[in-house]
Amino acid sequence: MEPRWQSGPASITLVRHGESVGNRADVTARESGAERLDLDDRDADVELSDTGVEQAEAVGRWVTGAEQDWRPTLVLSSPYRRAADTARFATAPLDLSVSYDERLRERDLGVFDGLTGRGIRARYPEEAERRTRLGKFYYQPPSGESWADVVLRVRSLLGDLRHGYDGERLWLFTHQAVIMAFRYALEGIDEPSLLDIDRQVQIPNASLTRFHRAGDRFELDTFADTRAVDDQDAEVTHEESRVGRRGA
Repeated sequence: MEPRWQSGPASITLVRHGESVGNRADVTARESGAERLDLDDRDADVELSDTGVEQAEAVGRWVTGAEQDWRPTLVLSSPYRRAADTARFATAPLDLSVSYDERLRERDLGVFDGLTGRGIRARYPEEAERRTRLGKFYYQPPSGESWADVVLRVRSLLGDLRHGYDGERLWLFTHQAVIMAFRYALEGIDEPSLLDIDRQVQIPNASLTRFHRAGDRFELDTFADTRAVDDQDAEVTHEESRVGRRGA
């Protein structure tokens, strides 16, 4: 059931971080058939690639010339470096400070962190079978989080946004699974519908997903929109949805 809002932000814009070196390592590992990504950093420290920096800067240039209702008045970000740096580059022309909220961080993949799908099946065959049985939404990797766990974080954040944020145009810099969790929580869509959307759409780096508050609810205005990157002639990138990907 969709939550009801008596107050809260006028809009919530979710920005996926720019392309990371983890995104690139994931593509390379998949193409080579490797079991593990060639990446030593912990997930929280994964940096933007050069293309990711260009994408983040493109968002900043675009938003300075955008219509007023697109321009943020308040900015929150995942503390993970690739999202925090995207927020920093994108908001620099606006002279807005960025606050950090750990509830916007990427889903924790636990022992699967840094493994490709091939690596998971080879090293944890029983877990691969359990994931198939439980389904993507409820499956929790050992020491990690399920999508349902991410939804609980998002619901907690949304609860805080009901008070003291009335009328704000809020921008949240975050990650792919978190953006999907917002859709689940705000739209009241069910598990099969959410997973169907995930199969059909790979959320591009530096794309925009916006909700407008209409009365007592939020309505989806745009999803996985690359207008900011397109308008500034930066490269649009995304990667296939994966179980053990890094830098998502």
